[in-house]
Amino acid sequence: MPAVHNAPRHIWLCADDYGLAPGVNAAIRELILRGRLNATSVMMPAPHINAEEVDALEALNAGEKRAALGLHLTLTEPFQPMSADFAPLRAGRFLPHQEMLRAGMTRRLNPERLAIEIATQLRAFAGAFGHLPDFLDGHHHVHLFPQVRDAFLKVVAEIAPNAWVRQCGRARAGWRLRDRKGLVLDVLSLGLRRKARRLGIAVNPAFAGAYDFGRESDFAKIFPRFLAGLPEGGVVMCHPGFVDAALEQLDSLTAPRAREYAYFNSEEFPKILAAHGVALARPA
Repeated sequence: MPAVHNAPRHIWLCADDYGLAPGVNAAIRELILRGRLNATSVMMPAPHINAEEVDALEALNAGEKRAALGLHLTLTEPFQPMSADFAPLRAGRFLPHQEMLRAGMTRRLNPERLAIEIATQLRAFAGAFGHLPDFLDGHHHVHLFPQVRDAFLKVVAEIAPNAWVRQCGRARAGWRLRDRKGLVLDVLSLGLRRKARRLGIAVNPAFAGAYDFGRESDFAKIFPRFLAGLPEGGVVMCHPGFVDAALEQLDSLTAPRAREYAYFNSEEFPKILAAHGVALARPA
């Protein structure tokens, strides 16, 4: 086990998908309250983001701020656009994420419609929470996709220039050549980082948290790998949740969410952070 460090590196542990289901929302809020998460990103087109769920999350930041709140840009099925005339769609819903990626790579997306939808989701967040997001990222990493990233960064620069955006390139110490998903995210993040730098938009220095959600896996063994070489300000993505009927209807990957919640809620989790010389950053 790594030696304990005197000066910890401060990272962001961000729970994605707030708004997806009541059980996901409740699990995220509980972990924030316990100091086990310090960030969450919100899906504005999701079915379970309403005034009650927004108020419950905002209440955690009353007085001392416990968590950074971000927009989880959502442009993939089974969700519907929040703006009129968005295309392409299938049966009124966004395309599956692989088809959305191919459409971006082959330049078949409409930049104007993308920008309108992204701005609509961003303004919906500001209208619901009463402030702009601290950061922005994307469901299924859609904000990294070709064409999407250009529209995304343009909207961020115009509407939320003080927010940072999530890039998904790993720290070198965390590279594993067998990790195809990680390599794809590394490559897609190159273009986003370059364009963000030109626009003066801040990004996180490194990213971790991707793994094969579909396999039976021991998350307690996987999580420490994410901390290897993660620098100050690095982001670890996670997806904790309580499994309920709403989640089962929208997402087939329910067991990983339950395992992640159990791990972050355990007494082992803070010990692993300390052993790796890591602490959760305090939101400003």
